[in-house]
Amino acid sequence: MNHSSLTVAIGTDHAGFPLKQPIIDLLESMGHSVLDFGCNSSEACDYPDFIRPAAESVPQGKADCAIVLGGSGNGEAIVANKVPGVRCGLCWDEWSAEMTKVHNHANCISIGARPVPEALALKIVRIWLEATAEMGGRHQRRVEKIEA
Repeated sequence: MNHSSLTVAIGTDHAGFPLKQPIIDLLESMGHSVLDFGCNSSEACDYPDFIRPAAESVPQGKADCAIVLGGSGNGEAIVANKVPGVRCGLCWDEWSAEMTKVHNHANCISIGARPVPEALALKIVRIWLEATAEMGGRHQRRVEKIEA
């Protein structure tokens, strides 16, 4: 991913909704554009309706990467990882954000809004975007096996 200016897709359910606007604000302050796939309130909804289109925008070439949000982030990561060409890592701290990019070449991350406070979620997003995937060697070989 080019770190200069990215198009970042974002999708959330009602539980992740409180993190959506702060993350959008961060992304825009970093010079990135955002494709917002919803949801747009804290009213209960079905997360696949918003997560799948956000994730699909990456292999479709509409977005460079995606961020999906939910209560735990687990269901959202599962939905995103069902999309061919998407590698979504569940991030809960700074280390997990860095490693999912460096080792797994993740082009999508999932964050759970219930266990991850807003300030930490913003750090996770920044660290993931600024990390560089290790190309070649064992991590490249493993990513190729994931994609096979």
